[in-house]
Amino acid sequence: MLRTFFYLALACSATAQTPALVIRAVTDRPQALYQTGETAQFDLTVTQAGKPLAQGQIQCFLSKDGVDPKREEILQIQDGKASLTGTLGEPGFLLLRASIAGQKDFAQASAGFSPQEIKPSLPVPDDFDAFWSAQKAALAQVEMKSTLTPVDSPVPKVDAFDAQITCLGAPVSGYYGRPKNAKAKSYPAILFVHGAGVGGSSLGAVAWSEREGGMLSLDINAHGLPNGKPKAFYDEQAAGALKDYRFQGRDDREKCYFKGMFLRVIRALDFLTAQPEWDGKTLIVYGSSQGGFQAFAAAGLDPRVTFFCAGVPAGCDHTGISAGRINGWPKLVTVTDGKAMEAELQTARYFDNVNFATRAKCQGAAVTVGFIDTVCPPSSVYAAYNALTMPKTLHTMPLTGHKSSPEASAFMTEAALAHVRAMRQK
Repeated sequence: MLRTFFYLALACSATAQTPALVIRAVTDRPQALYQTGETAQFDLTVTQAGKPLAQGQIQCFLSKDGVDPKREEILQIQDGKASLTGTLGEPGFLLLRASIAGQKDFAQASAGFSPQEIKPSLPVPDDFDAFWSAQKAALAQVEMKSTLTPVDSPVPKVDAFDAQITCLGAPVSGYYGRPKNAKAKSYPAILFVHGAGVGGSSLGAVAWSEREGGMLSLDINAHGLPNGKPKAFYDEQAAGALKDYRFQGRDDREKCYFKGMFLRVIRALDFLTAQPEWDGKTLIVYGSSQGGFQAFAAAGLDPRVTFFCAGVPAGCDHTGISAGRINGWPKLVTVTDGKAMEAELQTARYFDNVNFATRAKCQGAAVTVGFIDTVCPPSSVYAAYNALTMPKTLHTMPLTGHKSSPEASAFMTEAALAHVRAMRQK
């Protein structure tokens, strides 16, 4: 039977006398997907120096995507093998964590049970639209002014610029790419948004301006910081004003850090759509992790967006605890003894991809999800993905944590380019 597997070499003070142990966890279906109530089987193997470990113990924890209660079992290894089964009586993911006694490293595998049926943990707030309309109105009062400073382009057929664009609070700061000798009303536009962390924008992204007959491209950093500074500059920001930025204002929707971040995304779209070379119809937002968070928000807040790509997106189902599920990154809601901090819970609802998804009216979306992702757990991603109502595609990664596999990256790239091709035919 074809099987999926995840493996991790266990660091066992490897020497010539004590070769490292390798543990593998295997699900009995290649896509690791089951119907609610079905039984998933996890088979485990342990080898040392390429040979089955004769005997020993594996400590196993099964949980609902990391949420208590957790079922613990100690499995006896026989000729390098052990197995256990599990099920869920509700849509969600059963996560296995397995380790050898005395070792800090572990292997993981996960089985999804009817994940397409996962629903948002809480409804959209009654004044969700009014809140964001007020934020966009405030942004509109700030005149958009842009400063484009030429920089050396990484590709020969593209003019590249450091772009500084006025916004509420911190400016939009990015690198803008435009095909040389660009003609008016000729090019689709794509906005790249960043994952978590503190740094400048990526100049390499302007290479997209060479693709599919030419595009306008803009890569912005998440915080409106100047570009091209020494690493020490960004480290200082990360240790200072931007330390734990994800938690800033999380108990007050007017002060939540992500409000400013999302308004910078909207202003970046203002800039792209104001360029005389824009074709007037194609606008893509592309990002992973925190970038996926921003991509969902852009689609939900700005009707100009025609397509978005969100890899292993953060910002999904912040209030999962309300439905007995795990909260994903950025963990806006403090949970103590199973209870959520109420002010944080209510604030988080205005910055949740499950709610942005219900407002998104674009022509399509491409999303990726890792089944053993403990940063942006699959149950949270599915809650947001399922709430999308437009044509959409999902690339699943049963063996992957919080990263994009080469296949997932290719999936997102091709989805964006296919949208460009389709829009050019309209």
